[in-house]
Amino acid sequence: MGSVNPLGNGDGGVKELDVLIIGAGFGGCYSLYKLRNLGLKVHVLEAGSYLGGVWHWNTYPGARVDSEIPYYQFSLPEVWRKWNWTERFPSGDELRAYFKHVDETLDLSKDISYSANVIDARYDEPKAKWTVTTENGQKVVSKYLICATGSSFKPHFPAFKNLDKFKGQVIHSTRWPNIANTENKRVAIVGSGATAVQCTQEIAKVAHYLTVYIRTPSISLPMFQRSLSEFEQRVNKSTYNRMFAYCRKSKSGLGYDSRPGSVFELNDQEREELFEELWNRGGFNYNQANYRDFLVDPKANKLMYDFWAKKTRPRLKNPKKAAFLVPETPPFAFGTKRSSLEQDYYERIDQDNVDVVDLKANPVQEFTEKGIICQDGVEREFDTIVLATGFDAMTGSLTNMNIHGRDGLTFRERWKDGVFTHLGLCSSGFPNLFLIYGPQAPTAFTNGPVFIESQVDIVVDLLKKLQSEGIKSIEAQRNAEEQWKDAIQKANDQTLMPLTDSWYMGANIPGKKREQLNYLGGIEQYERECRAALATLEGFTVVHDENK
Repeated sequence: MGSVNPLGNGDGGVKELDVLIIGAGFGGCYSLYKLRNLGLKVHVLEAGSYLGGVWHWNTYPGARVDSEIPYYQFSLPEVWRKWNWTERFPSGDELRAYFKHVDETLDLSKDISYSANVIDARYDEPKAKWTVTTENGQKVVSKYLICATGSSFKPHFPAFKNLDKFKGQVIHSTRWPNIANTENKRVAIVGSGATAVQCTQEIAKVAHYLTVYIRTPSISLPMFQRSLSEFEQRVNKSTYNRMFAYCRKSKSGLGYDSRPGSVFELNDQEREELFEELWNRGGFNYNQANYRDFLVDPKANKLMYDFWAKKTRPRLKNPKKAAFLVPETPPFAFGTKRSSLEQDYYERIDQDNVDVVDLKANPVQEFTEKGIICQDGVEREFDTIVLATGFDAMTGSLTNMNIHGRDGLTFRERWKDGVFTHLGLCSSGFPNLFLIYGPQAPTAFTNGPVFIESQVDIVVDLLKKLQSEGIKSIEAQRNAEEQWKDAIQKANDQTLMPLTDSWYMGANIPGKKREQLNYLGGIEQYERECRAALATLEGFTVVHDENK
């Protein structure tokens, strides 16, 4: 692990850098590695006590990635050459061990300050420099600022009445404590997204009684977890370079074959055989490797849902739970919320010691000292309440930091009526600031590491261009942002996505503008659009350095 203060400015001096990166997850680590290789002076500020990003923070029971190996890892041969995974879908523990291997292999920690939570950043226009301040008083000045803060950092706490009155243990899933009272206890889980599914699977095994509060049931797909042998990986590494190159040219960053055309080109038997094959592969094969017209055609969408329901409903023996969790009428259009991957979620939730509360029919009224009262007036008592209520996704990590642009406005102020970026890379008012894995990029619709590497490579090439052409600063123009946003929303309106309230649409956070927060065209098309614009710096205000 790195030293407490590798910036070495404990004497009150200010460190001057070429590039400052905020965040040491996949995006921050890859950015540091690539930019350091350019000979630039680069440093990372990380709020956590070690690198790993979401995998440093997410230590809840059952935490596990749902993009599969070999696709979910860095494509760097020096990293994968000496690393083998134990499972197709690695656990949080294994991912933390992986990041330790990444750190040791690439020697990253020497250029990372840990427990360095950014509380302020300001742009000095005459100097064309960013000054960034951390909670512990460190100050860093840098020409370029990269926010690799990810899509899922700021936890969302719903405004439950009297939440603070509860005398037991309240845990938000993103900040799991070392000691959690779940074994042989009365536990509540609020939520039905990926984290809630994983927590439910594990806590149902140990709790005395578990109550799961669900507003909208998840359409979860089978993970089909399996162990991976060292021999299998040793042999498969012969194709890794080609495989990662293929992933970069895909929409989602997964190495699945794409299927153009429409599902209605198949007869009933052919469709059933295809669905069965994709289902039995597990993971995201059923939706990502399938015909994609289910996202635009309600009839194709219903075919996808009906096959899912036929496969899933028999796993629930309790008829009431089956009717709620796998209803005849879809709770939302298939694929318009993120499908979770599960191992035994439906069997666990079917257990006699697990109860389900339908929050649409029976919403929470208030928390009490002993538990939760819903509209039915019943006080359900708990020892521990787990809030698996998700994140202020896509924008929360940026609006949470006081990053002041050229005119003094922060992201929170600038985006109060909706997000504006150019290319999902830059935002007007913030010269020389670049976003990685943020809003209006393919972020949530991709396998993270593959897309992150693609986007970082774009930024790295852009910085090379700025340096070689003597450009002092670039800043996104508002009209270019409006065009980018408009294109995303128009593409979104051609799909079934707007029909569903989801975090894709910012609809999980009260008061947040309801709009598509992701670019829908996929990784390859996104990279093509970015590189075309950055070749000419179209849509940017460019200031040249007069001294060069």
